[in-house]
Parts: sequence; structure tokens; C-alpha cells
Amino acid sequence: MKWFNNLKDDNDSKMPLTLKNYILLLVGAAIIILGFILMSGGEPATPENFDYSIFSFRRITLAPIVVVIGFAFEIYAILKRF
Repeated sequence: MKWFNNLKDDNDSKMPLTLKNYILLLVGAAIIILGFILMSGGEPATPENFDYSIFSFRRITLAPIVVVIGFAFEIYAILKRF
């Protein structure tokens, strides 16, 4: 994390969000995308063959928690002042 503390832009004092904020926003977006990837998958349900994997722990519990954490991280990235 030493490289993160060394990031400095000449316009940082003039802008509401700094380069560090934008990096944190990208990390938050990656967390949200990871959550949606965890939700995806499985076969389409047909009347003859129902796929019960849609009720797995990963899709019902873990993925929504990861998405909410990603959105909370986005709010932190916007509000954090360096």
C-alpha cells in the first residue's frame, strides 16, 4: 500500500475527488461485479428439468452480501477525503 500513499496529482486540491478516490471507486466496482458473477450460472429451468442450484448458499446469501459490501465501499470511496 506504499504506492497508494505516494499517488499525488497537481489538481488534487481543486477537484472534489482525487486520483485515490477514483482508484477506490474502481475497486468497489470490481467487488460489485464479483458479486453479480457469484449470482450467475446454472441451467435455465424447464418444466421437465428444474435446476435446484438457484437455491444454493452462494447465490442466495454470499453474492448479495458481496454486492452490498461493494456498494458500501463505493460510498466510502466517494466520501473519503485524502
